[in-house]
Order: sequence, then C-alpha cells, then structure tokens
Amino acid sequence: MRRKQIIALIISSLFVLSLQILFHFYKNHYSDNAQKLENLTFVPINNSAKSLASFNPNNLNLKDWQDLGFSEKQASTILKYKDLVGGNFKSKEQLKKCYAISEEKYKELEAYILLENSDASFTSTKTKFSKNLNINGKFNPDQLSQLDWQKMGFSEKQAAAILKYKSYLGGSFVSKEKLKDCFIINDEQFSQMKPFLILPDKTSDNFKTFAKPKKEIHYQNFDPNLLDITGWKNLGFTEKQAQVIVNYRDKNLKGSFHSLEDFKSCFVISEEKFNDLKNYIVLNPNNFKTSNSEKIIAKQETDFSKLDLNKITFKQLIEFGFDEKAAGSFIGFRKKLGGFANTQQMLDTYNIDKDLMQKLINTCKFSTDDVQKYTLVEAPEEWLKNHPYFKYSADKIIFYRTTYPNDEKIWKFLKLKPEYETRMRWYTK
Repeated sequence: MRRKQIIALIISSLFVLSLQILFHFYKNHYSDNAQKLENLTFVPINNSAKSLASFNPNNLNLKDWQDLGFSEKQASTILKYKDLVGGNFKSKEQLKKCYAISEEKYKELEAYILLENSDASFTSTKTKFSKNLNINGKFNPDQLSQLDWQKMGFSEKQAAAILKYKSYLGGSFVSKEKLKDCFIINDEQFSQMKPFLILPDKTSDNFKTFAKPKKEIHYQNFDPNLLDITGWKNLGFTEKQAQVIVNYRDKNLKGSFHSLEDFKSCFVISEEKFNDLKNYIVLNPNNFKTSNSEKIIAKQETDFSKLDLNKITFKQLIEFGFDEKAAGSFIGFRKKLGGFANTQQMLDTYNIDKDLMQKLINTCKFSTDDVQKYTLVEAPEEWLKNHPYFKYSADKIIFYRTTYPNDEKIWKFLKLKPEYETRMRWYTK
C-alpha cells in the first residue's frame, strides 16, 4: 500500500514539473511575438483607390492617378497619353481609349469624370465631330469674332481669312451655300457646322444688291486705261479692288483694256457694277492699234511645255489664263500638300476652272520627285498635324507608333476609309 502511494506521488510531481516547463516555454514564445506585432506596419495595396469623388482628369498628377488605384507605371502611361492627344482630354470617350485604363476600371470611374461624352451634346444629330472643332450649339457665323473662330478650332491666320471672306461678301456670309465656298473651311468642317448654322440654305437672287449696296455716285464718261487707283476708288471700288483692277490691266492685258469684254472679265467687277459703268466707258482707239470690237489676247511668252506643274509660279498661272483667285488657290493648296502627288488634286483645287486646268495638265510636265514623303513612324509631328490629309489622324498616328513602330500595323489600327488612306499613301514612303 505504501509503495503505491510513493509511485502516485512521484507521478504527480512529474506532472506538475511538466506543466511548469510548458508554461515557461509558451510565456517566452508569445512575449517575442507580441514585440514583433508592435513593430508591424500594414502597407496599403496599390490598386485600392481612395473614396471616389468627382474629378477632372486634366488636373491630375502622377500621385493623383495612383490614389485612384493605378500603379505608378499605369499613371505615367496615362499622363504620357494625355500629352500625345494635345495636353488635355477632350471627352470621356478619348480617356477611355487609353490602354492603361481597363474596361472594368473605366466603368468604376466613369460616373465621377468631369468631362462630356464625345457626342453627348449632339445626340439628336448623330453627327461625329472632329476634335478640331468645338461647336456648342446653334450659332450665326456673322456674329463670331476672330477669337470665336479660333476657339472653334481654326488657327489665328485661318480665322482672320474667314473674316476677310465675310468682308469680301459685304459683311455677311449670306447663306450656308456662301459659307461653304470659303476655301479655309474644308468639306468635313462644313459638314460639322451645317446642322447648327443660323443661315438660309440658299443664296438669295438679289444677293449682290443687299451684300454690296450701291453708293450714290455721279458717274461721268471715263477711259479705264487712264485711271489710277484713286480714280477707281472714286468710282466706288475699295482700295484693294482698285489695286486688283490696275494690276489686271497693266500685267494681264499688257497695259490696256481693249474692249468692254476685257473690262467685264476682271473678277472684282461684279455684273451689277459693270452694268452701272458700261454706258460711261470710253475706250480711246489711239491707245491701241486694233478696234474696240476686237479683243487682243496677250501673246504668251512662256513655253509651258517645259514647265513642271509642281514648280509653276503664280505669274505663270495668270499668264496661262487663270484669274488671281484661282492661281492663289492652286499655289496655296500645293504649298500645304508639300507638292502635288496626283493630277486629280489639281482638278479638285478650290476656285479652279477645271477645263483650263485640264488644258494646263495636258500641256505641262509633271514630276513628283521633290514631293515631301515620310514613313508614318518617322514623319515629324508638325508635318502630320499640318498636312491636309494627315492632320485628322495625326494624334492617333503619334500614339500608335510609340507602341507599334511599324507602318503596316499603324495603317490597320487607323481603320480609315479607302479613299482617305489612298490619298495619305501618296505622301508616305
């Protein structure tokens, strides 16, 4: 019996000793872990955005984009994309196209973005507007200042030229038809404006009467070959018109009007003005050898068969028979293009007499050796943005080539209409 008690006592002692050892071990272990937990810092996950609030993406910096849940690399890409599209996002649709913003992320942010949808203001017209024009609603172009035209998307020089054209018409664009004739406004731009223009569709039959009202002038007989600029101004012409008439007489007609038809052919003399003056015109037969009924055609001194259409000058075009407006349009369009690449471009030039132009094409040589051409990857940004055929796709080309420096891939991404791509390829290597 005593032996059993001793064994039980020993077992109890061992059990108590074991408990003490275990208690000491766990006490030290949890003390160390607690100390480590005190020093533990929790790092927020990068892609967890702050509480969302309305924001303008054009005002965000690198850190702001990261606060919205983007990584540093994604935020940097978004800012680079903003620079590529001109320094500002114009619409939600444009922002959405940034490949660093996933479809899911865009849906999360869309309601908070302080930008208009690209076609939100014009849903009723279902017209897709070029980003180069900013049209806020219906407007009367007669009431726009130069600054207003610039805000719409035209350059300073283009805006000034549009106002000059309005002045030429008598201070009003008169009709949509007349506004379309302004060579500064191309077909695409006009199609964008047309639904919002507060103007009649067609030009009134009495346009010349109300656009350029008559001045009370007491006419007397005069010889148009003896008048200087002051003399023409006294007949009711502006100084610029008077200068054109004198230049037309002295340069185009070699110094003399030989008939009433010669006088009528000067493009700054309207039919109405000609009718006012014709009964007072006295052509002195001593000023030239032929009779008034005979129209002398100035002898051409230039051999046009030796001229290149990409090098023909303004004066040579006048000599061939074009008026100053047509010659100016031809030279101006050729300069914008960096040279003609196709004869059809010449026939499509504004204000051009197509029959006379076809005659010139058949007469002159045509070389494209000096025409400026680039690959899409290497084309200078300024060239892309100013060239008539490339400027509407310039931002896309600049954006795509940063990721895909391959011309054929860029062509595929652009998804252009066949006729647009054909014209652009004339100027690519």
